[in-house]
Amino acid sequence: MDGYLWVKAFHILFVASWFAGLFYLPRIFVNLAMETEPAATARLLHMARKLYKFMTLLAIPALLLGFALVGVYQIGVGGQSGWLHAKILVVFIIAGYHYSCGRILRKFEIGQNTRSHVYFRWFNEVPVVLMAIAIILVVVKPF
Repeated sequence: MDGYLWVKAFHILFVASWFAGLFYLPRIFVNLAMETEPAATARLLHMARKLYKFMTLLAIPALLLGFALVGVYQIGVGGQSGWLHAKILVVFIIAGYHYSCGRILRKFEIGQNTRSHVYFRWFNEVPVVLMAIAIILVVVKPF
């Protein structure tokens, strides 16, 4: 059981760290969408690139450790595991959101962003909702 607790602890650590990036990168997009000064835009793009790379490095162990909890330690396997299937679906949606952040960043880099700062303010709320759903599924296990 000791190994399980270490895997679980590091999974939580990497997920929390990954989400810090998922919360902050879209906020940089808000600022990029409003910015008109080339020097400030370059600085924000530099920050966004570094953050995206870093949060990708955090996402990999978060996902691997999460799947280890299921595959190795059999968490949620067996009866009453509907919550786990829903959680895995949410994880895939979160990974898709992460990927979409990379695509948005590339559009900003090549000057092809067409979305307003208002759009990115709403886009910034998505990971909050996804995290809340994931936590509720894991803690409450509603089905």
